[in-house]
Amino acid sequence: MNPSDNIEVIGKRISTLKADGVSSFVIIPTATNWKLHLLFAWIFVWTLSGCIVLGNYFTLTNTNIKLIVIVWLGFWAYFEFRTVRAFIFKKYGKEKIWIKGSTFNYWRDVAGRGKKLEFETDLIKDLQLTVKDKKDFFQFMNDSFWVMGTESISFVYGTKTYRLGVQLEETDAKELLKQIKYALRN
Repeated sequence: MNPSDNIEVIGKRISTLKADGVSSFVIIPTATNWKLHLLFAWIFVWTLSGCIVLGNYFTLTNTNIKLIVIVWLGFWAYFEFRTVRAFIFKKYGKEKIWIKGSTFNYWRDVAGRGKKLEFETDLIKDLQLTVKDKKDFFQFMNDSFWVMGTESISFVYGTKTYRLGVQLEETDAKELLKQIKYALRN
C-alpha cells in the first residue's frame, strides 16, 4: 500500500497520515506565498529605516533627541526580532506531531532545527482548544501575519501547559484536535 493513499488534508495547512500504527500531522505555517513576499518587503524596509536612524544617531548633538532615538531604536530592535523570527518560521518551518503507541511527539521544526518534545500519552491532560477573545486587541495583533502568533491547541503535562498549532483557523483547529484525540485513544 502506498503511504500517500492514507494522506488526508485539513484545511489548507494541515496534512495527516495514518500508517503502521503511527498517526502523524504536519502543519505548515502559511499557504499564501504573496503574504510571505510582502512580509519580506516589510522587513527590508523596516531594517533599512532602522539603519538610517542608527546612522544618523551619531550626528545628533542634543542629548534629549539622542535619548528619544535610543528609545525608538529599542522598539525598532524588538519588532525587528519578532518579524524576522516570524518570517524564518513561516518560510522554513513547520509543526510536526506524531503519535505512536503511548508516545506523543511534537517538533516545531525550523529548517531541521528545533526542540523535539516527547510526552507519555497517559499523562496528557486537558487537551483542548485555546480560548481566544476575538474582541481583545492584543489577541488580534498576535494573530496577524507579521508575528509568529498564538497556538490553537493546548494541553497540560505534569505542571506545565504546552501549546501547538500556530495561527490555525478555528475550524481547522477543531478538526485537528478531534483527530489527535482519536489517535490518542487508539
